[in-house]
Amino acid sequence: MEILNAFSVALQAVWADSGFTGFTGGNAIMILVGLVLLYLAFAKGFEPLLLSPIAFGCILANFPKTGFFEDPGVMMAISYGINNEIFPPLIFLGVGAMTDFGPLIANPSTLLLGAAAQIGVFVSLAGAMLLGFNVQEAASIGIIGGADGPTAIYLTIKLAPHLLGAIAVAAYSYMSLVPLIQPPVMKLLTTQKEREIVMDQLRPVSKFEKLAFPIVTTIIISLLLPPIASLMGMLMLGNLFRESGVTDRLSDTAQNSLINIVTIFLATGTGLTMSAENFLNLRTLEIIVLGLIAFIGGTAGGVLLGKVQCYLSGGKVNPLIGSAGVSAVPMAARVSQIVGQKANPGNFLLMHAMGPNVAGVIGTAVAAGTMLAMLK
Repeated sequence: MEILNAFSVALQAVWADSGFTGFTGGNAIMILVGLVLLYLAFAKGFEPLLLSPIAFGCILANFPKTGFFEDPGVMMAISYGINNEIFPPLIFLGVGAMTDFGPLIANPSTLLLGAAAQIGVFVSLAGAMLLGFNVQEAASIGIIGGADGPTAIYLTIKLAPHLLGAIAVAAYSYMSLVPLIQPPVMKLLTTQKEREIVMDQLRPVSKFEKLAFPIVTTIIISLLLPPIASLMGMLMLGNLFRESGVTDRLSDTAQNSLINIVTIFLATGTGLTMSAENFLNLRTLEIIVLGLIAFIGGTAGGVLLGKVQCYLSGGKVNPLIGSAGVSAVPMAARVSQIVGQKANPGNFLLMHAMGPNVAGVIGTAVAAGTMLAMLK
């Protein structure tokens, strides 16, 4: 009998310490959300490298009594890396090592297209404030329109960390949906004749220009907007690794091993913020809708300035390349190419669209830096 009593007490202790005693309907819903995101990542191919760790982090976040953020361990280390400006700059290092700024250098006017695409950020910011979000929350929501996940996470952690899960999921989801969201907007705002425009071949860019660009850009933007010096500095350092010709090993590490490791940590940590109490509310739905508005607004802003450049150039600029001003690299540039080639099979816009595309990376970082300087 004593053995049975002891066994019963032990079972009760195990049950009391288990997650089942604290498991709620909200936790069940969020685990289901995580499973849906995993399905979209694996079965539908929606940004699987990012969405799958976010989804699994979401599932882990909704197991009660794990002690992830109370006890030292890998989960606490991941959270520290997100909250303390470690992972987003390292992602930018890898992005820089994978980026060719040649198309932007060859056609500097495309920098304006990348800037115009940021209009979606400020449209959504205004909309968020009308819905009752404070200005810091609105700025974090608006940056979804830049289609740059690490920048969105970087800004949100500094201004509205309680919204991180919803904003990150919205940003990465819409990035994966670029081929579905952008073409209708592009076609609505352009004529058949404009979409058929064949642009002249870009001029060759010298090695000196490719080396000078990241150095000069880092100096100017870091002095102008110190809050984003770490993002811009790491982006351009990675690009210098790529372009120098003497740091191939560093470039290879930055654009492969390092960025893959950091992506796992960053995305999983983002998913860990998606607890039921943080995510299951009307605000999350509003954020997702505002993110879509920001994305559409950014696409429209780039295309409309493209139409202006088309007119001023006497019909030499295809407005479709303006849609690539959102910084979903290189997917947005590929969409410009696809839509242009459907209108004119002899049209090759990819390299032209890469100019505003990489300009969008800089533009989104500048927009984030401006908001940090004004609001933090």
